[in-house]
Amino acid sequence: MVQRRDGRWAGAISVGGRRRKWFYGTRDEVRRKMTAALHALDTGNLTDSRGLTLATFLNQWLGEVVKPSVRPWTYRGYEVHVRLHIGPSLGSLPLERLEPQHVQALLNQKLKEGLSPKSVRYIRGTLRTALNQAVRWGLVGRNAAALVDGPRVPTYEIQPFSIDEARRFLVAAKGDRLEALYSVALTLGLRQGEALGLRWQDVDVQLGYLRVARQLQRIDGTFQLVEPKTARSRRTIVMPSSVAKVLDEHRNRQQGERGNAGKEWNERGLVFTRADGFPLDGTVVTHQFHKFLQRAGLPQRRFHDLRHSCATLLLAQGVSPRVVMEILGHSHIALTMNTYTHVVPELRRDAAARMESLLNEPER
Repeated sequence: MVQRRDGRWAGAISVGGRRRKWFYGTRDEVRRKMTAALHALDTGNLTDSRGLTLATFLNQWLGEVVKPSVRPWTYRGYEVHVRLHIGPSLGSLPLERLEPQHVQALLNQKLKEGLSPKSVRYIRGTLRTALNQAVRWGLVGRNAAALVDGPRVPTYEIQPFSIDEARRFLVAAKGDRLEALYSVALTLGLRQGEALGLRWQDVDVQLGYLRVARQLQRIDGTFQLVEPKTARSRRTIVMPSSVAKVLDEHRNRQQGERGNAGKEWNERGLVFTRADGFPLDGTVVTHQFHKFLQRAGLPQRRFHDLRHSCATLLLAQGVSPRVVMEILGHSHIALTMNTYTHVVPELRRDAAARMESLLNEPER
């Protein structure tokens, strides 16, 4: 073993003829890797990455690991990162020669090209995930992407509706073709894709509940109903009676549109559709939402802020964070509380006031 100028240690074993396989890390790490490699060599299990470029490995990883195990939209995200960003810059490098400096240069280059820090962090995340697999397969001794910090992403301050704004929003939505969609997003906290993926078989206006079982995504130009974001995203939500009424009215309106469309109607069983039964495009819905806010005289917000508004209003009314987590379909309660920290001080004051009221009866 030898120590390099950068302080790291390097060691090699002979793999056949004059070729060597090198390992890098601290002195103890290199010693452990070499011992494991020698054992693998003796048993015929040593993985050989000779001649394997990063691009070849990434394509193999996409096809053999990612595609069979994730949703189509997730796979597309990984594939785009590899094809448009990682591959053109680093793909020709031998996999075992990839260094943290190469990864850092890639991230810096993407920032200079105008990509947002969040997008660049996603690219790093894709490379890090892929290299984790390379480490598990024994193709490399360390994960170069894990040794590089991604760019700092500015924290987005959510902008939920106040109680007064939420009431004005629902009043202004009366009679709008998307009234039921807006009501579901605001009062039940559904993600846009979850709302657009609702089917009538998932809704019971008589009993007052709906099931989130699918979400609508546009993949390669085609609308598809896919699994929800996480296991907890699959959930059943009790609806306020006002929302059940709005959905019932919406169904009657949709039946009228079905009659008007005649043979042109595209039956998919979706709750929210175009006038011809085809799915609603999320981008179009967002544009219509912004125009609606402008007509209603309300401040501009993202469509996703309807979901944030639901959570904020529930927490402010004293609803248990655990219940809010279940309504939103969050995977962990920590995610709920960390997202809505702006509400926590008010909850603490309310808790203190309730304890004071409980333990100290007013004087008579």
